[in-house]
Amino acid sequence: MSLSNSKRIAALVGPTIVAMVVSEFPLVQPHLYDAQIPPVVYLSGVLMFVGGLAIVRAHNHWARNWTVLVTLAGWFFLALGLFRMFAAGLYHRESAQTSATVFMVLEGALLVLGLIMTFQAYRREVV
Repeated sequence: MSLSNSKRIAALVGPTIVAMVVSEFPLVQPHLYDAQIPPVVYLSGVLMFVGGLAIVRAHNHWARNWTVLVTLAGWFFLALGLFRMFAAGLYHRESAQTSATVFMVLEGALLVLGLIMTFQAYRREVV
C-alpha cells in the first residue's frame, strides 16, 4: 500500500469527518437530533456503510503509523452503518437518552482524528 493512496483517502475522509463533527456539535446545532426518526437513522446508516466499505476496500492497511487511522475510520463507519441499518429504532431511542456531554466527548475525539488525517494528507513532504 503506497503512502500516496493513504494520503488521497485521508484527504477526503479527514475533512469530511471534521465538517460532519463541527456541523453536528451540540454547541453549534443543539437541537439537530431532537426530531430524529428511525428512517433517517437507517438512511444515514446506509450512507455510512457504503462509505466505510469503500474505504475498507481501498485501504485495509494495518501499519504502526498515522495511515492506520484511515483503515480504522473505514471499519468504524462500516460497523456503525450496519448498526444504524439493522437497529435504527434502538439507535434512535438510545441516542435520545444519551447526554450532550457524552456526544461532545465522542465528537471531540472524532474531531481530533479527522484533524490528524487532514494534516497528514495535506502536509508538505520534507525532502
